[in-house]
Amino acid sequence: MTTLYHNPRCSKSREALHLLEEAGETVEIVKYLDTPPSKKKLKQILSLLDIKPIDLVRVKEKEWKENYKGKTLSDDEIIDAMVRFPRLIERPIAVKGLHAAVGRPPENVLEVL
Repeated sequence: MTTLYHNPRCSKSREALHLLEEAGETVEIVKYLDTPPSKKKLKQILSLLDIKPIDLVRVKEKEWKENYKGKTLSDDEIIDAMVRFPRLIERPIAVKGLHAAVGRPPENVLEVL
């Protein structure tokens, strides 16, 4: 089973879901805007992705520009920002076992299979 951190309003997220289902994968959907991941969960995802927190941030979002742009933030502070404003989390993210991928482009989610 693959967990997909999903925003149904995002075309890339919908496409990633379709690709996983087309591949025959059972998908657990987490609508992260409704049920944001905890700080601990975000740290786990970042570890699986092997990226820095800033690399998972949607820096063009209003919340980022208004609250964080131009500031020097620690990794912990960036994670706190994503927990506070889940819209800042890049989407979609597929997680299966010890593998994770950001679906940009959507085909990347197939790497977890």
